[in-house]
Amino acid sequence: MQRTRIKICGLTRPEDVAAAVAAGADALGFVFYEKSPRFVTAARAATLMAAVPPFVTTVGLFVNATPQEMAAVTHVAPVSQLQFHGDESPEHCAALAQIANRPFLRAFRVRPDTRPVELLEYENQYRAASPLFSGLLLDTFVDAYGGAGKVFDWSLIPKEIAPRVVLSGGLSVQNATDAVVRVRPYAVDISSGVEQQKGIKDAHKIAAFTQAVRAADATPESEFTNERST
Repeated sequence: MQRTRIKICGLTRPEDVAAAVAAGADALGFVFYEKSPRFVTAARAATLMAAVPPFVTTVGLFVNATPQEMAAVTHVAPVSQLQFHGDESPEHCAALAQIANRPFLRAFRVRPDTRPVELLEYENQYRAASPLFSGLLLDTFVDAYGGAGKVFDWSLIPKEIAPRVVLSGGLSVQNATDAVVRVRPYAVDISSGVEQQKGIKDAHKIAAFTQAVRAADATPESEFTNERST
């Protein structure tokens, strides 16, 4: 049985970190982009990360960070993985990852007219640029950086790339099972879908989301398709 990894992003409070860990999240995301309502300082993130147990990955989200900004954060906060969500080129990502000596995810914002081959080409560009590249995170395109809270057309994801991507963009308790069964991604990433308000998570939604993902892991696609058609 597949086990889809789960990342809860945009954490700002100790109780939300505790709720995500208790629900079985595999990764916790912290936003180091000052224009985001979920922004945390490096010092604040370090305090929150101190409560994270072993084998739970801490991910730092950056948008067009400079080498100095990257170094300042990673010197203080024990981030174990980087996530680039801006306009960073393959070379820029490679340089930042080398400075931090951390693996990185690269966000790709999917448009309605995105062609599946573009995702494969994009992945190849970043993989060729750095041995620290660990995969793509697929989000919905909006005219802003960071999470959009909107779903994109999952059929645009090539079957050959799906098992190694992180699926994001408008995920919720209601659509998590559908998303995982249809795409079968390596991981899912959620922020606004488990919130009471921006930056404030809901422990019940976090638990329900993880349960929905686990239900999808145990559900064959054929069985799920038959249920939807009846």
